Amino acid sequence: MNKITAAITAVGAYVPEFVLSNQVLESMVETNDEWITSRTGIKERRLLKEKGKGTSFMAIKAAQDLISKSKINPEEIDLVIMATATPDMPVAATGVYVATQIGAVNAFAYDLQAACSSFLYGMSNAAAYIESGRYKKVLLIGADKMSSIIDYTDRATCIIFGDGAGAVLFEPNFEGLGLQDEILKSDGIGREYLKIDAGGSILPPSKETVENGQHFVFQDGKTVFKYAVSGMADVSEKIMERNNLTKDDVNWLIAHQANKRIIDATSSRMGLDEDKVLINIHRYGNTTSATLPLLLSDFEDKFKKGDNLIFAAFGGGFTWGSIYLKWAYNKQ
Repeated sequence: MNKITAAITAVGAYVPEFVLSNQVLESMVETNDEWITSRTGIKERRLLKEKGKGTSFMAIKAAQDLISKSKINPEEIDLVIMATATPDMPVAATGVYVATQIGAVNAFAYDLQAACSSFLYGMSNAAAYIESGRYKKVLLIGADKMSSIIDYTDRATCIIFGDGAGAVLFEPNFEGLGLQDEILKSDGIGREYLKIDAGGSILPPSKETVENGQHFVFQDGKTVFKYAVSGMADVSEKIMERNNLTKDDVNWLIAHQANKRIIDATSSRMGLDEDKVLINIHRYGNTTSATLPLLLSDFEDKFKKGDNLIFAAFGGGFTWGSIYLKWAYNKQ
């Protein structure tokens, strides 16, 4: 029997209709389009505005998009991994609800939280389940409603984040395609630089924490930027070296869409030409767990069977890493 590898065989995506442009942000906080674009590469972001709808709503939509396009029977899905930093609620896992709502009645499900690296870590989890031989179909969803934890009077964070969801299906492959290698890292030094102070077990919700705005994201932008540039670039360069890949061997860089300058620094270290670096940050901003699958969905037409893709991400905590994957299909 040939070795089992874990390949992505289908993708799906969803973004909300409401667009928050840089021009609108100019009327909300002290900023302007030129400043935002030059420092982040972001022109607009999507927000889920409807009351009573959370991360699960977008995750379900992305999963349904994948199911519809791939024509799979959701009852055949073995596992749903929900990568998110903004679950619907504490305790009750969002992924469990999503699995039930999409008809994956034979799947078990759980949430995975590693900030902006959640989907990347989820790829490693999904691949391990497939490679074990026990599971045939693993649905990995990356979704975040970042607008639920952003202070729209804080110009340091409100310009960056958006809402969205993406999904991929992992299945066994016997041609050597799929996930080839991974380098995953973490360092607790990042705990104080990108966080939400209140709402957890250390500082439970109270009238005071709400009044103090302690349920919104705080980010020390300069420090996070410095660590993200070095972290993403280091692991992306190392995974190429470890697999004897030259810049000509790499077909596409699938980088976390947090800041275009970070993406540029990573691609520069890898020696990649600009046309191999996929970008959609200008359309969506940083959707946290959804950036990588949204790239796959937006650019699925470009991928050819056997293409070498390098994934890279960096998130709060700190968490970061890179994955080398061989694309497994040509889009019909």
